[in-house]
Amino acid sequence: MHLSENEGIEGNTFVVTGGLGFVGSALCLELIRRGARQVRSFDLRHHSPWSLQLTNHGVRCLQGDLTSKKDVENALRGANCVFHLASYGMSGKEMLQFSRVDQVNINGTCHVLEACLEFGITRLVYVSTYNVVFGGKEIVNGNEALPYFPIDDHFDPYGRSKSIAEQVVLKYNGRPLKNNIGKCLYTCAVRPAAIYGPGEERHLPRIVSMAKLGLVPFKIGNSNVKTDWVYVDNLLLALLLASMRLLDDIPGKEGRPVAAGQPYFISDGSPINTFEFIQPLLKSLDYDLPKSWLAVSHALYLAKIFWAVYSMLYPLLNRWWLPQPFILPAEVYKVGLTHYFSYLKAQQELGYVPMVSPREGMAATISYWQDRKNKSLDGPTIYVWGIILIGMISLFASGWFPPIGPVPLLRSIGLMLFRSMFGIRLAFCLATAAHIGEGMYAWRLAKRVDPDNATGWFWQTFALGFPSLRLLLKRAKKVA
Repeated sequence: MHLSENEGIEGNTFVVTGGLGFVGSALCLELIRRGARQVRSFDLRHHSPWSLQLTNHGVRCLQGDLTSKKDVENALRGANCVFHLASYGMSGKEMLQFSRVDQVNINGTCHVLEACLEFGITRLVYVSTYNVVFGGKEIVNGNEALPYFPIDDHFDPYGRSKSIAEQVVLKYNGRPLKNNIGKCLYTCAVRPAAIYGPGEERHLPRIVSMAKLGLVPFKIGNSNVKTDWVYVDNLLLALLLASMRLLDDIPGKEGRPVAAGQPYFISDGSPINTFEFIQPLLKSLDYDLPKSWLAVSHALYLAKIFWAVYSMLYPLLNRWWLPQPFILPAEVYKVGLTHYFSYLKAQQELGYVPMVSPREGMAATISYWQDRKNKSLDGPTIYVWGIILIGMISLFASGWFPPIGPVPLLRSIGLMLFRSMFGIRLAFCLATAAHIGEGMYAWRLAKRVDPDNATGWFWQTFALGFPSLRLLLKRAKKVA
């Protein structure tokens, strides 16, 4: 049966857990646009890049922790529908924090479910993951009939915890509400593919940052590997349709919501190799994508080394200065093994059809990243940083340091190149003067073409010289 685009939204109160995130904030704004009476964003963070926009559109932003039953109850009291997006441990250092992953993804979800029963909330849409059925074995055009991947065989705590949470959510479907006789809680699970779009926080920023530094030395798997992606607007559509299909007062379907107790795979419907997918983006930003491939078995060996090292650094995982691990086992499987799914069930039962094509979605994403790059300080790869800084330090050490440690070797190399101590010192002084001059020129040029980052351009060019100045000159040419 056809439903209006605002069915079950107008005049109702919604809670979006993880509402300050990329998808959560977009969902809050879409609910407001469609006429929701009140939308509450419930998030652990106080602020995010979308906080001001949400506040300006009338979204009520509530700070709280899913692991606190009291915080959850305060957020959900009086709501009609909950979109449970909040989770922990999807990627990077978070994946290694086993205890926190379980507390948020399992205990937090239980708190949400109990609050729904307590406060008479009839609809809960849970955002799950492909990982509930995927565990490192190839899946081609899978569907919802696939069994859950064995709990004890999951290779990361995130997939394991999300699988447990999803099964609990679906088992709660149909449970009677405590203070509303005759009414039940209806639940469903949406399993999205890897999410992308302008402002996405998880996948693309990490890839772009590593590519900028030249830290994507190889591709994993082979060119025949395919995975799914989903554009944010398509995911929002699926979430809203799922919430509508949990309504129990649709004529002809009274008391039998179509989506109740059901999981749904959601994607753009265009499986593609991950590295082929991101290539247009990196190319538009003038970043290189490697041509060589690394076998999954070899990548796993490397990933397990990072897993072991970061596990030993467990007490430091929350420190801002500790960088993200290069790659972890779960991430190797995600990009190196084919696994994609059909959204046919979502199409038949929810009415879901992607409204934004992958080409359109990537074009919008590229536009966002180009604008973001133009507003930020660009820089050369980490290899250039290393060569120049080590070279300058070595030149200074060979010219002025006492002959201890590696200094005699450095001095020997310097004498071979510059013939005398005077030559070594002169070379260092001239290089330093050149860097200062290039830094001053970069500062003056940046004041005209990139004033917000002028100071950054000065210091970077002072440190690196022409490799940094070259990037600024390229930007100036584009502005002109």
